[in-house]
Amino acid sequence: MSEKLKRKAEGIVLEKRVRPRAEDVRGAYYRDTTAIIHSSPFRRLKHKTQVFFAPSNDHICTRMEHVLHVASIASTICRPLGLDSELAWAMGVGHDLGHTPFGHVGEKILEKLSVERGITTFHHEVNSLRVIDFLSRDGNGLNLTYAVRDGIVCHNGESLRKRLIPTFQERDLSSLERRDGLIPATYEGCVVRFSDSIAYLGRDYEDAWRLGILKGKELPSIVTERLGKTNSEIINTLVNDIISGASDEHGIGFSDDIFEAVAEFSKFNYENIYRSEILNGYTRYFTRLLKLIVDYLEELYSSFKLDERGYSDEHNMLAAGFYNHIKDMYPKYIEREGSDKRMILDYVAGMTDNFALDCANEILKPDHLNVEIDKSLTGKWFDAK
Repeated sequence: MSEKLKRKAEGIVLEKRVRPRAEDVRGAYYRDTTAIIHSSPFRRLKHKTQVFFAPSNDHICTRMEHVLHVASIASTICRPLGLDSELAWAMGVGHDLGHTPFGHVGEKILEKLSVERGITTFHHEVNSLRVIDFLSRDGNGLNLTYAVRDGIVCHNGESLRKRLIPTFQERDLSSLERRDGLIPATYEGCVVRFSDSIAYLGRDYEDAWRLGILKGKELPSIVTERLGKTNSEIINTLVNDIISGASDEHGIGFSDDIFEAVAEFSKFNYENIYRSEILNGYTRYFTRLLKLIVDYLEELYSSFKLDERGYSDEHNMLAAGFYNHIKDMYPKYIEREGSDKRMILDYVAGMTDNFALDCANEILKPDHLNVEIDKSLTGKWFDAK
């Protein structure tokens, strides 16, 4: 194994945790991976959209599949560079724990709802850190290492960069509110950021082609000639390009020719996929859906606060589930933040696609209004006299 990258983040205790914890045979970073994959936010990724909302199509990428792709690619890059592949794997599997339902469409909707309510803007990278540090395990967080937390909050793969050199510096991660300008402290964090881009570029194209969105459209020749024609070819090209060009002097990134093709590929995807009519349709529909849920929960909470009777009188599972959630979490919000103003949006941001759809159905379906009548044989089976 070649030791290409020798510069380290000196002065940072990369394995430091928010709360001290005795380590075990797994090692600090593999222990972080196990904490992530056993968490509820990770489980929910299997029902969260990556790009295309297609819950009945097993072959369209989900958010859980995406994070496993990122972890696998990052680990592969780290091995020949002498980097810590277990650290990269933990960052990869955890990097999207804070993503919303309905992918980046849902993220933009939550950002708008947050700003309207005077809450700091919503970026899923920062929210992933919030999920890790606070929202998981009933407000106790996962207590991950500094290095993994830093790599996760700095993973912004949607912002294409040609090269990155780590900062090698420690910062107060808990004070971060925006993703803008964040650079990882470690080489592994930089690798994960590039792996995020590598994982979605070819796969998003592949899914769009499978769904018939790209009929009559061909990838630019610069992409097929320099990167490849299939997702596997593209991943192989990009991974090997990053490995061959890594150095302490220039950091992690793409060569000139490859980055030119990557930029064209990204432009093609934005013009033909992310700004396509089908995703515009998603925006209109999911805006109405998420706003309905948020408005409903805000009305309930403003009316009943922590009074269980008000929620049970709604006779729906959303109200009952939300009450059980805030009953446990309200004290944690007050203790940590001195405010409950983010409680509802945090709850909605954590939903899966399917659960959000079920919640809208719970709000609108009139059957619950007749719950008492349904218990009566005369009401259910006989004409009224």
